[in-house]
Amino acid sequence: MAASPATAGSRSNPAVLLTVTCLGQFMVLLDNTIVGAALPDMQHRLHTELTGLQWIVDAYVLLVAMLLLSGGVFADRFGRKRVYLTGVAVFTAASLLCALAPSLGWLIVGRVLQGVGAAALSPASLALLAAAYPVPQERMKAIGMWAGFSGIGLAAGPVAGGVLTEAFGWPAIFLVNLPIGVVLLLVGVRHLAESRNPHAPAIDVPGTVLSVLAVGVLTYGLIEGAARGWTSPVILGSFAAAAVLLAAFIAVEARRSAPMLPLGLFRRRLFTVSNTAMTVVGFALMGSSFFFSQFFVYVQGSSILRAGLQTLPLSLAMVVVSPYAGRLAARYGFRIVVTVGLALAGLGLLALGTVHADTGYGNVWWRLGIAGAGFALAMSPLTGAAIQAVSPQEGGLASGISSTTRQIGAVFGVAILGAIVRARQSGGASFESGLNSAFLAAGAVTLVTAVFTGLWLAKSRPARATAAPQPATDAVTALNEAPANSR
Repeated sequence: MAASPATAGSRSNPAVLLTVTCLGQFMVLLDNTIVGAALPDMQHRLHTELTGLQWIVDAYVLLVAMLLLSGGVFADRFGRKRVYLTGVAVFTAASLLCALAPSLGWLIVGRVLQGVGAAALSPASLALLAAAYPVPQERMKAIGMWAGFSGIGLAAGPVAGGVLTEAFGWPAIFLVNLPIGVVLLLVGVRHLAESRNPHAPAIDVPGTVLSVLAVGVLTYGLIEGAARGWTSPVILGSFAAAAVLLAAFIAVEARRSAPMLPLGLFRRRLFTVSNTAMTVVGFALMGSSFFFSQFFVYVQGSSILRAGLQTLPLSLAMVVVSPYAGRLAARYGFRIVVTVGLALAGLGLLALGTVHADTGYGNVWWRLGIAGAGFALAMSPLTGAAIQAVSPQEGGLASGISSTTRQIGAVFGVAILGAIVRARQSGGASFESGLNSAFLAAGAVTLVTAVFTGLWLAKSRPARATAAPQPATDAVTALNEAPANSR
């Protein structure tokens, strides 16, 4: 029997394919959390301020956020193996550039390239899995293992970052990607089979470029505003340019036959509410996580290694709770589970906003755990709600948009909460007071969103299905099933 167009090509060894794709996603998730542990050492060795640290994180997250939707289309159109291995190669080379970066500017360039590699690697890895496991039960087992590796990478990041940074300095956190990347390339070239979908839609180049520019310029204004002055011509100009670029993006997307972001989806209340809430999840989770290691090092005087261990309760809580979130949503409904999750996350962040230099760790860890459990409860059901709002044909796209909105929220979380800290310090407050204000702001926004979802996260009637989803569509859907704090 001839292979279907979506999966044409020789068959990979399932065990090898599963190992290669899982290790690739593990590398990406490890990088997400390992960087946070090294931020204090980066600040010291690179002689940078808070603004520089914000760019180190946001340069990566921004590119992942804005290229993720295109990554799955690239994989279908140009070959899933080709795009996956290209993503691995770019990510690995960028990691070496980061490790060897002689200055903050070069490190940021490396982080941008890492983001490009991750945006190709992650959806392509799942597209490979989906194409290789056409039977739904086998596919879900494979995706479950992929998600498990993601969770391990998430939990291992803070500890690995603390150990490597304490022993060798921050460049070591990027060098750890090199042996993984080289092995993936050598094994993947030889053992992975190529597959593609000849009917994949065209790449939305104008939409992709405009979205990167709009969010990038707005992020520049938010990060640099505290340092340059919110009324300076450069900052006001960046906000104006962001507004023009966003308007151009909307105009372009409204006129394209196959847009990167179909604007009509946002006419459905369930889809709009779930993605709004997901943006807040990214905002509060990534924005607050950006400061955890800095809090333990600069405020409580911990070593970098100890700080990495002290941040573990949040990651572990997410890893433990995430597998149950979808089941609870299926039993009790999206609205109840998401509202409870956001309320717990908001209360955990508010509690963190009252922690001080002399607060014992025994009175800190549970606050991180509550926040992590709350975010884990909210993320998967929010993706499920977005998918339920559309037809089965659009499920992968809806999930990809959900992941993208979370990433955009993460970009703005690091930028805005960092601006709050800088503003408090400019007014004469201590770094500790600035952090308290940032955590309280994140908690308040999350609690308000909990009320919002409790009132508005109601069912909407999905559109009628017109076609079955392609393997890459199923793959993008699974991107949100893995526990992650800033993918």
